[in-house]
Amino acid sequence: MWPNRNAVWRYTKEQHEKNMAENRVWWGKDGRNKVPAYKRFLSDVGDLVPRTIWKYDEVGHNQDGIRQLRALMPQTGFTSPKPVGLLERVVQVGKGDLVLDYFAGSGTTAHAVINLNREDGGKRKYILVEMGEYFDTVLKPRIQKVVYSRDWKDGKPKPDSDGNLNGISHCFKYLRLESYEDTLNNLILKDRTEQQDDLLKANPALREDYMLGYWLDVETADSPSLLNIKQFEDPFNYRLHIATGSVGATKPTRVDLVETLNYLIGLTVKHIDTVRGFRVVTGTNPKDEFVLVIWRNLKEKDNAALEEFMEKQAYHPRDTEFDHIYVNGDHILEDPHSKVKMIEIEFKRLMFDVRDV
Repeated sequence: MWPNRNAVWRYTKEQHEKNMAENRVWWGKDGRNKVPAYKRFLSDVGDLVPRTIWKYDEVGHNQDGIRQLRALMPQTGFTSPKPVGLLERVVQVGKGDLVLDYFAGSGTTAHAVINLNREDGGKRKYILVEMGEYFDTVLKPRIQKVVYSRDWKDGKPKPDSDGNLNGISHCFKYLRLESYEDTLNNLILKDRTEQQDDLLKANPALREDYMLGYWLDVETADSPSLLNIKQFEDPFNYRLHIATGSVGATKPTRVDLVETLNYLIGLTVKHIDTVRGFRVVTGTNPKDEFVLVIWRNLKEKDNAALEEFMEKQAYHPRDTEFDHIYVNGDHILEDPHSKVKMIEIEFKRLMFDVRDV
């Protein structure tokens, strides 16, 4: 068997020959057509007293993991996926409905959860965390493919004997967290000369000290770029300059302010909808208080339109239906109980005033 074109040598020729002479290379059960693996003896690792043994023929091994992933994506360069059977066993042992994987890798955990739900009709959920660039090229496409079809071969869905792909109804949401570099890319500095910029660019160590010791604390204290309130006029098209992967290159990328505010106030969303041009979100906060959030494009929906909308929807601040009401932009809503909050003010407070969080 020829190795994958993305594979690399793990040992020198001399070391490989030494391993062969010492019977430390395993060629598989039948000794043919297998990728060689390094063999360790019990005498190498000391006394092992396992309490539970999961044999590879029951839960798989790394070579199974590679074959499973390449059946979905034949050209993938990801060379160390875990076998799906192993993660299925882990999830079954855990007996929980929510699975958290801080090092998601190629997405085997999601694959296992989806498989189990498909088999027994369960409603298990998963949360994956990954910072590798293969999130877009391996992890996310893998989840999409596993949902679409149960079996795959050479990158193509494989129907069963009845012609069914056995796809399932599935929804997943992914979030990108703003990085330290992205924050710096969106800062607007005041009163800097071209000579000062050239000096900082030519001295990386000086630039780092300057940014951390003075720039962030003083020059950007009132920078509109940290939270551009002007862009809240059209909150559905708020954009930040996000790194593209090329050194120093960025591109304007839309940020979901609606979703971000939900997280900032700890909102458990009950319902979200767009009604006559207003984005309406309802839910409960961590204190189990009922919350209403109303977003609008201020260029299209002025305060008169807001008041008319509130009246037609029967949203009255005097009523006790909602404990808190959030609205973007200045408003003239009657608020006898101080329950109506301006989104821009709350957004900035929750993001930057740590003392009040």
